[in-house]
Amino acid sequence: MNLNNITNETVKKAVEALQDNDKTLWYSYFTKDAILTDDGNQLDLKSFFDNAFNHQEKFLSIDKVENDGKNLEGNFFAGQWGTFRTYFNFHTDENDNIIRLDIGQAK
Repeated sequence: MNLNNITNETVKKAVEALQDNDKTLWYSYFTKDAILTDDGNQLDLKSFFDNAFNHQEKFLSIDKVENDGKNLEGNFFAGQWGTFRTYFNFHTDENDNIIRLDIGQAK
């Protein structure tokens, strides 16, 4: 899948790591205290994504990129939950490290 439409380099590299099922590289783009929300509910980032990597979850397409390359929407394979439209909204600090990730089912 072509990720060139993701203009934020940190987000692009993080999504590449997700697509490649490389959780060590994925976590390297996040601060130690990064926050994860799933449909508005705060969850533990590491346990949530450890499970996602175990099921090789990933984007099947990214159809919308907004907010300077930090907000993504597309079809996502979510392991045991199936495939559906999902948003990933990344928030970064002044050093472009990911401090928060909001995900959920796109409307």
